[in-house]
Amino acid sequence: MSHQFPASELADRALLLATLPSLDTPHFLSPVIQAAATSTRQRLVIVLFSRLFNDPLPSSTTAFRGISHTGRWDDVHRLLTYVYVQATKVAQDLDKVLMDVDVLLLGIDGEAPEDIGVGMDIVFRVAGDSIAVPLPASVTSVRQSFLLPGDRDGDHSSEPRLSSPEPQDQGSLPPPPFFPVVALGGTFDHLHAGHKILLSMAAWIASQKIIVGVTDDVLLLKKSNQHILERLPVRTQRVRDFLQLFCPGLIYDIVPITDVYGPTGWDPDVQALVVSRETIGGAESIATHREAKGLPPLKTFIIDVISPSNERIDHEDLEMLRQTKMSSTFIREWIVEKNKEEEEEGEEETRGPAMGIGRN
Repeated sequence: MSHQFPASELADRALLLATLPSLDTPHFLSPVIQAAATSTRQRLVIVLFSRLFNDPLPSSTTAFRGISHTGRWDDVHRLLTYVYVQATKVAQDLDKVLMDVDVLLLGIDGEAPEDIGVGMDIVFRVAGDSIAVPLPASVTSVRQSFLLPGDRDGDHSSEPRLSSPEPQDQGSLPPPPFFPVVALGGTFDHLHAGHKILLSMAAWIASQKIIVGVTDDVLLLKKSNQHILERLPVRTQRVRDFLQLFCPGLIYDIVPITDVYGPTGWDPDVQALVVSRETIGGAESIATHREAKGLPPLKTFIIDVISPSNERIDHEDLEMLRQTKMSSTFIREWIVEKNKEEEEEGEEETRGPAMGIGRN
């Protein structure tokens, strides 16, 4: 049965489990995600299970191999963006800007992590959904709440459906499903949904190692509300914690950077680079630098969270994307405003008794 907690029973930490039949935008999960986000105060972890996320390599012994991680980049990127936006928009509308939202993708060719439910107050499930992997005691021992999904557009099949593949140039070879070493960089202040999409997609296409360049504090002195900006050790640790949660089997080399290149400026083992649409210029500089140094070129993957020209995003979804503020600047401004409000309230409380005494 669908259940939403009254305000007095909001969960601090919640887990949401759901199965995906395809890589199509999961509109049927929208009411579930929004209800879970509404009922959570501090942290919501959303775990999406699908056969499509099984091991795609030919050496896999599973009966159903998963999709190519590079070949389905756009589909998975769009999926993650949709889910993050659904939860983040609700949190922001309810003034829970600092609520932590994590989205994980798990196949059904293995076991769910034993500790996935540790510390959770509630596990949200989708009514009528049957998770195809055994759930550990850390999940089954926690209170369960079943939420009603939206319309599945008549799709009641339990078999996974593949979205239309990305077109390939005639005569070109398809990309490998993974790249051994993938690099990316950023400031990663107050780690938010936009950062997590970037990090997730880098981990999604890496098979061995991810190199993350985190902007050093010395380059951030002119940032707005710089006094609120998290220091380098905090930002680095939050990046590491998230990546180890999303894909614990990889090696993570997280280093401070003081220029646009970081390790991509000298490391010949990097094969791929993940950048946001706003930092394509940096990718071009890296390409020029590597060519001058005689280093192998990098395959560049672009994260474009808001793409008005993308016809594969519904109008309503695009509008929600535009309204959702996935920005460290916005978060710092929100914190400053909250601190100001608390200071003003404290001053009013201090003045109140004094004024009362004066009147007596």
